Amino acid sequence: MAKKIYYFGILGLLLFEIANVYFIMPMPGSQEMNSIDLAYFLYSWRWIFRLVFILMVLFGFKTAFQKSKIFSLFFLVIAIGIGYATNYVMAADSMFHQTTNLKMSDASKSKVDTSRIVIGITYKGESRAYPIQFLGYHHQVFDTIAQNPILVTYCTVCRSGRVFEPIVNGKKETFRLVGMDHFNAMFEDKTTKSWWRQATGEAIAGTLKGQSLPELQSNQMSLKKWLDLNPKSLIMQVDKNFKTEYDSLSNYESGRRKGNLTRRDTLSWKDKSWIVGITVDNQSKAYDWNHFVKKKIIYDAINNKPIVLILANDNKSFIVLERNNKEQKFTLEGNLLNDGQNSYTFLGKPTNPLINELKSIKAYQEYWHSWRTFHPLTLK
Repeated sequence: MAKKIYYFGILGLLLFEIANVYFIMPMPGSQEMNSIDLAYFLYSWRWIFRLVFILMVLFGFKTAFQKSKIFSLFFLVIAIGIGYATNYVMAADSMFHQTTNLKMSDASKSKVDTSRIVIGITYKGESRAYPIQFLGYHHQVFDTIAQNPILVTYCTVCRSGRVFEPIVNGKKETFRLVGMDHFNAMFEDKTTKSWWRQATGEAIAGTLKGQSLPELQSNQMSLKKWLDLNPKSLIMQVDKNFKTEYDSLSNYESGRRKGNLTRRDTLSWKDKSWIVGITVDNQSKAYDWNHFVKKKIIYDAINNKPIVLILANDNKSFIVLERNNKEQKFTLEGNLLNDGQNSYTFLGKPTNPLINELKSIKAYQEYWHSWRTFHPLTLK
């Protein structure tokens, strides 16, 4: 009996440690399941499960060892090895580290290639840009802008960049990368250990389930275009501790990676096809990137609000603006939009201070599988 308890304890440890990682990492079948509640339950009670199985192993070890030294030690070593691998090798925050040496430089001192794509943010008159080549490895970068904390995030598997205020219940919060759900990066807050989805900023498990982080307006552009529009912007620089990791993502933004998780499907409306996703008054819509590249300017109306999607000549930088009316049309000349009567910058700011600026709408370049997963009622 004691021998059976020993081996049941070993088996329990093996299955538990594998399950504890399986549901929150990109393993076969794991990300197609709606398993977040089970994953959070296993993680929250992990020490109870481990204690029970370890006690079973200790109880039966002597008998199992006397019956077969080789088999008892072999399976014990396997269990220890699996436990180490799942907690220290395969754990998300062991694979992807945060920078502790964030360096921001102005354009005159920046070493970042201006053809690189960045996530840019302007807040209270200050501008900052973060290359997705760097963000893609870290998944999150903590910074401040205009003395306000910000959390700049990116998930390479969803191709989703978001900027949030890391404020929870009125207090500044810190997060760690804990894994993924439906292929989207997931963060754990330090205070309550709740899990937060990167693509939406929503807590999806834990005591804060249902709460959302405030999202700030951001834009995806080439660094050159961003600096044309925001010449005083600061730019995130290489952290030398992670140069190798950054280099491994050098071909990500162009869509030339071959791995199943981060490749690009050049056909339209496939799982790994690029789209531009927007939400207006709770109605979401996706626009095919290939069509966007051909048209450059797309006019539409969502919930009776006329909008325009505009792609710069670099085929990287884009903006979505709310038009004054459905008749308003534009031509793009360099960084200026002209509707025949007034001129605006690429960001919708008027050159004539007497007229109103065009409202900018949050817009994201994303993989189609990601957008439709987190916006199930999206139009296209």
